[in-house]
Amino acid sequence: MTQQPQPEPEKVKQTVAKMREVCRQFDSLNFALDELIAQIEADIRNSPLTAYRLGRAKSVPHPAESES
Repeated sequence: MTQQPQPEPEKVKQTVAKMREVCRQFDSLNFALDELIAQIEADIRNSPLTAYRLGRAKSVPHPAESES
């Protein structure tokens, strides 16, 4: 078997630093997306259309209820 050449320590440090930066960017993006999702969910909850649909859903009897 032949031995694999050892990577240069400086190259390893650079690669690790780049990977940490990429992870930090992904964490930042995930946080931003979580905030956006929360805002959209709040908009949906406060929407007049949602209130209308929820009110309509409560007033329409379910099939299981009307069979009794």
